[in-house]
Amino acid sequence: MPLRNWILLIVLGAIWGGSFLFAKVAVSEIPPFMLVFFRVAIACAVLLTLLWHRGMLARLEKRHALSFLTLGLLNNAIPFSLLFLGQTVIGAGLASILNATTPVFTVVVAGLLARQETLSAHRIAGVALGVCGVAVMLSSSLSGLATDPAWAQLCCLGAAISYACAATFSRRFKTLPPLVTAAGQLSGSTLLMLPVALVTAGSWSVTDPGLTAWANVIALGIVATALAYLIYFRLLAEGGATNASLVTLIVPASALFFGWLILGENLAPLQFTGFAILLAGLVVLDGRILGRRGTTPA
Repeated sequence: MPLRNWILLIVLGAIWGGSFLFAKVAVSEIPPFMLVFFRVAIACAVLLTLLWHRGMLARLEKRHALSFLTLGLLNNAIPFSLLFLGQTVIGAGLASILNATTPVFTVVVAGLLARQETLSAHRIAGVALGVCGVAVMLSSSLSGLATDPAWAQLCCLGAAISYACAATFSRRFKTLPPLVTAAGQLSGSTLLMLPVALVTAGSWSVTDPGLTAWANVIALGIVATALAYLIYFRLLAEGGATNASLVTLIVPASALFFGWLILGENLAPLQFTGFAILLAGLVVLDGRILGRRGTTPA
């Protein structure tokens, strides 16, 4: 990938890493499915307003309606719901490790099943190193693999698989502006989540959460969803499914950083080791340094 895309990838990883802090506060006061609905609905409203302001609403053509619904299902409704459900009983660390398997599933779906991308040794090795780095960084959470409920762990793995399928499916939108694709996707997921949220809300009321919880919901919607998906779809169009999915390797590292910076959490030497392994994996994935070494005269 060009350097610009690596910068966008790191920025996106930082945004989604921070979203764990937003979600941790909000999900304690808002039911998971209702939280998913608010997250996508707020983001949808922001992007539709932006489309209207730019005179681009007509780009949301009816012929794309089913595809936008499918993308909203695969990239928002299913993974957001599964991750929030899983995090009701397992920690964010283990959820991050399981979610970091997304590039592995993307390699399988985009490379082997859909044959959209060419599999190379450095790409496979880089993904493997990256996942190992995340596992080392969050190794204290690995004990949850043996003690936390299997259904919750499967929820997080299911979210990773859904993200991989979405990244592969999204390639059909590469000719559309990222703003149109993001708005279409979020319109689809908002329509899908509204009945689910209403049916599962029970006696919950919008007056129940405090101002802090609502502030985190708004941050989830505007920053971690509307802005984030504009960046994501640009990466996807320019870098491909596997490269875009690498953000799930960066998310845990940025989540740890924000935990240290904002919450005062301590960082152990093992976490720095894991971060170094992750960086090595990204360097291998990039391939440019290895390419230079391969072309250096003996």
